[in-house]
Amino acid sequence: MVGNADWFRSLGIRFKTLDKKALQFSAQGKTPVFVAVDGKAAALFAIADQPRQHAAAAIRRLRRLGVEPLMATGDTEATGRYIAAQVGIDTVVAQAKPERKLAIVRELQEQGGRVGMIGDGINDAPALAAADVSFAIGTGTDVAIETADLTLVSGDIAKVAEVMELSGATLRIIKQNLFWALGYNSVAIPVAALGKLNPMIASGAMALSSISVVLNSLRLQR
Repeated sequence: MVGNADWFRSLGIRFKTLDKKALQFSAQGKTPVFVAVDGKAAALFAIADQPRQHAAAAIRRLRRLGVEPLMATGDTEATGRYIAAQVGIDTVVAQAKPERKLAIVRELQEQGGRVGMIGDGINDAPALAAADVSFAIGTGTDVAIETADLTLVSGDIAKVAEVMELSGATLRIIKQNLFWALGYNSVAIPVAALGKLNPMIASGAMALSSISVVLNSLRLQR
């Protein structure tokens, strides 16, 4: 039998002689995994997760956009906090099962927050479905990819910040285009209705308005 300490405790199997070593592994950012043979403690080994490349820079960029990051992990408290400290995340919810991750999303939404969720596993699917916007890691499970709104093909979470920046810029461009289009019509239509606007000038102004909208939108390419 192979599993974590909580599972073995629920089965009444204790690893007293290995608990101290398991705590040391957790403090090093490693996930302790226990082994029992015939219902008796037999061995302990550890699995180490490494933060994704540029993860710390991505978290800093998200903070600048007003995002408050939170890590929900199925790992132990010590392991979760070790990894979180490396990438600059302050809030950690450890030993979070799928239902707990879903509850976190709903709690934040009830508090008036808009929640984005990044995940890559089957355990993340319920929370991905409930979030206001969700991102799946492209190298993750098919369930996570199918559930999420967007897929980060390269697995680079910095792309989340890029998506947010592009979305914000797009919205600003739309508002600017509407402002100038409505402003032009608000001035030109009454003048035309009074017969004070030459049709040739009006058609030229309309073409110029369309060109200005297109040129303004092309700024998004930068």
